[in-house]
Amino acid sequence: MAKNLGILGKKLGMTRVFREDGTVCPVTVIQAGPCPVMQVKTSDKEGYSAIQVGFDAIEERKVVKPQKGHQAKAGKGLFRHLKEFRLEDVSAYEVGSEITVDIFAPGEKVKVTGKSKGKGFQGVMKRWNFHGLRASHGAEKVHRSPGSVGNATFPGRVWKNKKMPGQMGNARVTVSNIEIVDVRPEENILVVKGQVPGPKDGLVMIRKNA
Repeated sequence: MAKNLGILGKKLGMTRVFREDGTVCPVTVIQAGPCPVMQVKTSDKEGYSAIQVGFDAIEERKVVKPQKGHQAKAGKGLFRHLKEFRLEDVSAYEVGSEITVDIFAPGEKVKVTGKSKGKGFQGVMKRWNFHGLRASHGAEKVHRSPGSVGNATFPGRVWKNKKMPGQMGNARVTVSNIEIVDVRPEENILVVKGQVPGPKDGLVMIRKNA
């Protein structure tokens, strides 16, 4: 099976399952696919090889006209999400074919990408796990502050990428080596070990480890 091949899905939530040895395993349940191939890109025409897949059927009135024309070529309906998977060889795929959870197997390790939960503007203690200033002598009303962020005469500025208060979450996050616990093709369900990025009903992308 091609490396980097993947599928789109929706995070349904978390639960737990019991393994054969009786141990408890926390899992995330994902409704994945089926994802029709909407476009096949080749090195000769587009400059790289990839397949574009769709997920989450949507009403026609919610799709702009250019997207209607693009997605109509596949003859599979209209979809909310379109994503590309770059592959070395796309000769095995054609427009209109479907990618399902059958491409995965229990015990396999995958990469899961999603958008993390947005937590708004946060201070350094919550955002970066700073210790904070001491709660005894010499510190007043600054207990959760980052402390000094500057330097001496040189360089006389705050370094780029300094850990500071700011927006937390709401960013693309990829977690690798997540184990697939169960695959249920008849229900289009993937059960993976542990947690994956994003909120309930959030879009996730599951790919084979490169």
